[in-house]
Amino acid sequence: MTLSDRILRLAASAASAASAKKGEDILVLEVGQILAITDAFVITSGANARHVRTLAEAVEEGVSGDGGPKPLRIEGLDDARWVLLDYGEFVVHVFLDETRRYYDLERLWSDAPRADWEAALAARPAAGQ
Repeated sequence: MTLSDRILRLAASAASAASAKKGEDILVLEVGQILAITDAFVITSGANARHVRTLAEAVEEGVSGDGGPKPLRIEGLDDARWVLLDYGEFVVHVFLDETRRYYDLERLWSDAPRADWEAALAARPAAGQ
Protein backbone atom coordinates (compact mmCIF):
# COMPACT_ATOMS: atom_id res chain seq x y z
CA MET A 1 0.00 0.00 0.00
CA THR A 2 1.28 3.44 -0.86
CA LEU A 3 0.36 6.85 0.42
CA SER A 4 -2.88 8.40 -0.76
CA ASP A 5 -2.46 11.21 -3.27
CA ARG A 6 -3.67 13.71 -0.68
CA ILE A 7 -1.22 12.63 2.03
CA LEU A 8 1.66 12.46 -0.44
CA ARG A 9 0.77 15.94 -1.73
CA LEU A 10 0.72 17.42 1.78
CA ALA A 11 3.89 15.59 2.86
CA ALA A 12 5.56 16.84 -0.33
CA SER A 13 4.42 20.38 0.53
CA ALA A 14 6.05 20.03 3.94
CA ALA A 15 9.24 18.66 2.39
CA SER A 16 9.31 21.39 -0.25
CA ALA A 17 8.85 24.10 2.37
CA ALA A 18 11.75 22.67 4.36
CA SER A 19 13.85 22.48 1.20
CA ALA A 20 13.15 26.13 0.42
CA LYS A 21 14.61 27.04 3.83
CA LYS A 22 17.68 24.83 3.33
CA GLY A 23 16.48 21.85 5.36
CA GLU A 24 19.01 19.02 5.19
CA ASP A 25 18.56 15.40 4.07
CA ILE A 26 14.79 15.67 3.58
CA LEU A 27 12.90 12.44 3.22
CA VAL A 28 9.36 11.10 3.40
CA LEU A 29 8.88 7.63 4.88
CA GLU A 30 5.70 5.63 4.31
CA VAL A 31 5.15 4.21 7.80
CA GLY A 32 1.43 3.39 7.60
CA GLN A 33 1.98 -0.35 7.12
CA ILE A 34 4.25 -0.46 10.17
CA LEU A 35 2.76 2.17 12.46
CA ALA A 36 -1.00 2.38 12.99
CA ILE A 37 -1.11 5.99 14.21
CA THR A 38 0.10 7.83 11.08
CA ASP A 39 0.79 7.18 7.41
CA ALA A 40 4.00 9.12 6.78
CA PHE A 41 6.97 10.77 8.41
CA VAL A 42 8.63 13.80 6.88
CA ILE A 43 12.15 14.13 8.28
CA THR A 44 14.57 17.01 7.91
CA SER A 45 17.21 18.76 9.98
CA GLY A 46 18.79 22.14 10.56
CA ALA A 47 22.19 23.36 11.62
CA ASN A 48 21.14 25.23 14.76
CA ALA A 49 18.09 25.93 16.95
CA ARG A 50 17.15 29.05 15.00
CA HIS A 51 17.28 27.11 11.73
CA VAL A 52 15.13 24.33 13.23
CA ARG A 53 12.48 26.87 14.30
CA THR A 54 12.58 28.49 10.86
CA LEU A 55 12.11 25.10 9.20
CA ALA A 56 9.16 24.24 11.46
CA GLU A 57 7.49 27.58 10.71
CA ALA A 58 8.09 27.16 6.97
CA VAL A 59 6.58 23.66 7.03
CA GLU A 60 3.48 24.91 8.81
CA GLU A 61 3.07 27.75 6.31
CA GLY A 62 3.76 25.47 3.34
CA VAL A 63 1.21 22.84 4.32
CA SER A 64 -1.40 25.47 5.14
CA GLY A 65 -0.68 27.30 1.88
CA ASP A 66 -1.33 24.11 -0.04
CA GLY A 67 -4.79 23.78 1.49
CA GLY A 68 -3.68 21.45 4.26
CA PRO A 69 -4.71 21.54 7.89
CA LYS A 70 -2.99 23.21 10.80
CA PRO A 71 -1.02 20.75 12.96
CA LEU A 72 -3.00 18.97 15.64
CA ARG A 73 -0.09 19.74 17.95
CA ILE A 74 3.47 21.00 17.85
CA GLU A 75 6.07 19.83 20.33
CA GLY A 76 9.68 20.78 20.95
CA LEU A 77 9.74 24.41 19.87
CA ASP A 78 11.13 25.53 23.23
CA ASP A 79 14.55 23.98 22.87
CA ALA A 80 14.31 23.32 19.09
CA ARG A 81 16.37 20.14 19.18
CA TRP A 82 13.52 18.01 17.81
CA VAL A 83 10.34 19.74 16.70
CA LEU A 84 7.41 17.49 15.91
CA LEU A 85 4.47 18.78 13.88
CA ASP A 86 1.63 16.27 14.13
CA TYR A 87 -0.88 16.49 11.30
CA GLY A 88 -2.55 13.19 12.17
CA GLU A 89 -2.13 11.50 8.78
CA PHE A 90 1.51 12.51 8.65
CA VAL A 91 4.09 13.75 11.14
CA VAL A 92 6.93 16.16 10.41
CA HIS A 93 10.16 15.74 12.40
CA VAL A 94 12.53 18.72 12.28
CA PHE A 95 15.77 17.87 14.01
CA LEU A 96 18.89 19.66 15.07
CA ASP A 97 21.62 17.83 13.10
CA GLU A 98 23.25 16.20 16.14
CA THR A 99 19.86 15.13 17.55
CA ARG A 100 18.92 13.53 14.24
CA ARG A 101 22.15 11.55 14.19
CA TYR A 102 21.52 10.41 17.77
CA TYR A 103 17.95 9.17 17.25
CA ASP A 104 18.57 7.97 13.67
CA LEU A 105 14.92 7.53 12.66
CA GLU A 106 16.02 6.45 9.19
CA ARG A 107 17.65 3.37 10.70
CA LEU A 108 14.82 2.75 13.13
CA TRP A 109 12.27 2.85 10.29
CA SER A 110 14.58 1.37 7.64
CA ASP A 111 11.91 -1.12 6.52
CA ALA A 112 9.53 1.74 5.62
CA PRO A 113 9.49 2.65 1.91
CA ARG A 114 10.66 6.12 0.96
CA ALA A 115 8.22 8.24 -1.00
CA ASP A 116 9.61 10.33 -3.84
CA TRP A 117 8.33 13.73 -2.74
CA GLU A 118 10.22 15.59 -5.45
CA ALA A 119 8.54 13.52 -8.17
CA ALA A 120 5.18 14.11 -6.49
CA LEU A 121 5.78 17.87 -6.68
CA ALA A 122 6.89 17.68 -10.31
CA ALA A 123 3.74 15.71 -11.22
CA ARG A 124 1.39 18.39 -9.90
CA PRO A 125 -0.57 20.42 -12.40
CA ALA A 126 0.62 24.00 -12.78
CA ALA A 127 -1.27 26.62 -10.82
CA GLY A 128 -4.50 27.62 -12.50
CA GLN A 129 -4.98 24.32 -14.35
